Amino acid sequence: MVRHLGSSLTDVTYVFDEPTTGLHPHDIRRMNDLLLRLRDKGNTVLVVEHKPEVIAIADHVVDLGPGAGTDGGRLCYAGDVAGLRASGTLTGRHLGHRARLREAVRTPRGHLSVKDADLHNLKDVSVDVPLGVLTVVTGAAGSGKSSLIHGYLARQDGVVVADQSPIRGSRRSNPATYTGLLGPIRTAFAKANGVKAALFSANSEGACPKCNGLGLVYTDLAMMAAVASVCEECEGRRFTPEVLTYRLRGKNISEVLNMPVAEAHAFFPTGQARAVLGRLVDVGLSYLRLGQPLNTLSGGERQRLKLAISMAEKSSTYILDEPTTGLHMADVDKLLALLDRLVDDGNSVIVIEHHQAVMAHADWLIDIGPGGGHAGGEVVFEGTPADLVAGADTLTARHLREYVGS
Repeated sequence: MVRHLGSSLTDVTYVFDEPTTGLHPHDIRRMNDLLLRLRDKGNTVLVVEHKPEVIAIADHVVDLGPGAGTDGGRLCYAGDVAGLRASGTLTGRHLGHRARLREAVRTPRGHLSVKDADLHNLKDVSVDVPLGVLTVVTGAAGSGKSSLIHGYLARQDGVVVADQSPIRGSRRSNPATYTGLLGPIRTAFAKANGVKAALFSANSEGACPKCNGLGLVYTDLAMMAAVASVCEECEGRRFTPEVLTYRLRGKNISEVLNMPVAEAHAFFPTGQARAVLGRLVDVGLSYLRLGQPLNTLSGGERQRLKLAISMAEKSSTYILDEPTTGLHMADVDKLLALLDRLVDDGNSVIVIEHHQAVMAHADWLIDIGPGGGHAGGEVVFEGTPADLVAGADTLTARHLREYVGS
């Protein structure tokens, strides 16, 4: 997102929110040149970003943390990049971190074949995507990666797609309702207190009558957007006073739904609730509150939430579309461990991704290009990351070679 404050091309403040989303390293370098040109014209440029390539060109860095969710919200460092590297913060420690090329690649158990693909800019592409391994499909922005994977492989049987598209649901939808976690939580409260489980649903008998269980009251301002204010009767807790008197190990239902996933995982030591919470921890969502509205989640968070649900199914092939979106450098390592676990459990994982750490970690790379738009639509490389670095001359090869220091 870019916001322009001012009326001319100079003396303007530009705000960019994760501008590297969807960009290949080649495109990030071009974007960096644009950011520097904007600054050099006398403008102020503010960028919210995780990529070390962008952080490296900054004149001033503000590092927030030390973690996410309730573990964040504090200023950890402010200063130049050299100071950040020496600061000891999580970001500072990871600025120079590099994933290594996978030394031993897995052996495929078969292939998913695509023949003569011509959707959008694809030029009669035929390719075999290996099964039983981690495959990364990469290439410049607009080269045809999504057209190939979503247009052909996503339609096949046994394939689960976890993407960043909005999650359907009302204002009441949250991680607890979306994952089915609310069911065992309600059951646990009902059993502990000898009452009906329906009391512990903000959509049913236990809902605050003033806000109908939303915790917020919306005021319609005619032609303007409605304004939300905290319900004065329940003070945002969503439930009636009677329901809030019922406790489970010292906590009422509102307090449990306000817990971050990691805290709730410790609170529920056994059962179905713990299993669901464990998957949310595995996909890197330990900081989300159980009752956090889904419309506040980023695209990357939505994708990981969908993945957590899919992991409960007996799938064979997962397709992930840019799963590093919105991830801090430290979280990328956790994502790689999760992808490995999915493959080692007998699944096939196909990732559309530009992040060099994910490319380096792959068993097999499919590079689409050579450029974007009309200049793309062809398979310019198929093979292991080591082979790409050793002998290819694509845009991806040049940037991955530089990344791993070859």
